[in-house]
Amino acid sequence: MTYAETLAYLYNQLPMFQKVGAAGFKKGLGNTEALVAAMGNPERQLRTIHVAGTNGKGSSSNLLAAVLQAAGYKVGLYTSPHLREFTERIRVNGRELEPDYLVQFVAEWRPLFEQIQPSFFEMCVALAFRYFAGQQVDVAVIEVGLGGRLDSTNIITPLVSLITNISFDHQNLLGDTLPLIAGEKAGIIKPGVPVVISQTQSEVAPVFEQKARAELAPLTFADQHYHVAQLAEPAPDAEAQLLEVSGAIELADLELGLAGDYQRRNVPGVLAVVDELRRQGFEIPEAAVREGLRDVRRLTGFRGRWTILGRCPLVICDTGHNEAGIRFVTAQLARLPYQTLHIVLGAVNDKDVTKMLRLLPAEARYYFCQAAIPRALPAPELAELAVAAGLKGEVYGPVMAAVRAARSAAGPDDVVFIGGSTFVVAEVEGL
Repeated sequence: MTYAETLAYLYNQLPMFQKVGAAGFKKGLGNTEALVAAMGNPERQLRTIHVAGTNGKGSSSNLLAAVLQAAGYKVGLYTSPHLREFTERIRVNGRELEPDYLVQFVAEWRPLFEQIQPSFFEMCVALAFRYFAGQQVDVAVIEVGLGGRLDSTNIITPLVSLITNISFDHQNLLGDTLPLIAGEKAGIIKPGVPVVISQTQSEVAPVFEQKARAELAPLTFADQHYHVAQLAEPAPDAEAQLLEVSGAIELADLELGLAGDYQRRNVPGVLAVVDELRRQGFEIPEAAVREGLRDVRRLTGFRGRWTILGRCPLVICDTGHNEAGIRFVTAQLARLPYQTLHIVLGAVNDKDVTKMLRLLPAEARYYFCQAAIPRALPAPELAELAVAAGLKGEVYGPVMAAVRAARSAAGPDDVVFIGGSTFVVAEVEGL
């Protein structure tokens, strides 16, 4: 098969959660364990860092990979979903998986796939471990796909685990209370393996404490050891921010190459993991920490988080798509100077869209769209829900039709924001 035919096979033969929703999520680790066992258990040949959480796990994974790269290590990075191209999911020192490798991998293991019938994600995890082992990476940063306890990535025994934060998302699969969701995320805590929690949240902290005690796993709440402050309000179109870190590590004038306000909550967890890796023998000088946090986009190819796409008008996209993510986005939008705010908005059909809509500014002008995936909520349905929530706008259907309409209507002193779903951002030209 060609690369295009290989992708078509994967998307059509193996259920893909990102496209079809819950039908593509298989609970349990049996399929993944069977896949990697047939491949010689490549995950056992790797030193890994495991990253879970509702929001911030992708950013934290990229930041950790960037710091380790800056320190001179050969670093594997597995994240999901991809924005544009499948190969984005699997990187070594920022370089994406070669398409030819994917073609050869599927050709070799297709009989096994047809025997086991794994989900798309289960196959991706096995692919990542096999590739990283073949590349002989020094360490691999592995982002959880969904939840933790039953996620396909949870077959590893990492050097350290990181859980970023807990908020409402995927309640139909993970539970409808924060402690229940935290219990699923806490499933990545392994016997004797240090675990870092980025944020202390009173409602869920006991869940992590109980699980860590049961597993005899050293537990660190990172924000109790590191305080991160913004030194100055960045310009509206800034793509970085200047921070000061105090506490266990003192870092003055620390430049973070990610502009979203919410990124400051990820820094303590990243620093606490770096501390733990140093205790385990990794050589990570302060210069590498600074370079990694500053140059994360260049080092790992990270994108889609509070990304500036244009100026005059200011055009911004962000993949925040659940209650906590939207709260951060709207708070940051509220501080921007503009005459009119234009919001290009799409959503998926298995989220609590009404709750998200109630958080959005009523004074903005909306352009309702839908991404080209089966899970997308049809734009007319989104518009009806938005009207009920007090929002006003027009239906445009395809994402780029809505983006072009918003950019055309916006004056030079306006702001255009594009978001509501990772899959909306993924279709934006120029990202």
